[in-house]
Amino acid sequence: MSSTLYDSDYNKWIEYTAQQIRERRFNHIDWDNLIEEIEDMGKSQRRALESLLTRLLEHLLKLAYWESEKDRSGNYWAAEIVNFRYQINKRIKESPSLKPALESMYAEIFPIAIKSVSQLFSLPSDAHISLTQALDDDWFPHQN
Repeated sequence: MSSTLYDSDYNKWIEYTAQQIRERRFNHIDWDNLIEEIEDMGKSQRRALESLLTRLLEHLLKLAYWESEKDRSGNYWAAEIVNFRYQINKRIKESPSLKPALESMYAEIFPIAIKSVSQLFSLPSDAHISLTQALDDDWFPHQN
């Protein structure tokens, strides 16, 4: 029953599965879908962290290099940077096992952030923000 419930009413499947676990009725659990859902939860946490890191890097690059927009949008970007850092730190605190993955995420994401921001304005060829700088709550690109 629970496998067909998974396909027809996902929320009801979750409630049913949780109830079966609470009651220790393990023989009534749709194990294949439950395992898949748990694995997806882990992937979702990683994707969320990657998204936050991408947005953080994009905003830091804008604040560091987009001179013509800095007066108009700099405070907004700085506020967003604070928010993204908070969200990243919160996720790392909730799932510390994600912290070691930040270096590899950064290596993959930084070129994407550069490409994304380059669609808005010309970045210098040596544009760079380190992961340490990006995650440092007290570091902001200097504002002229």
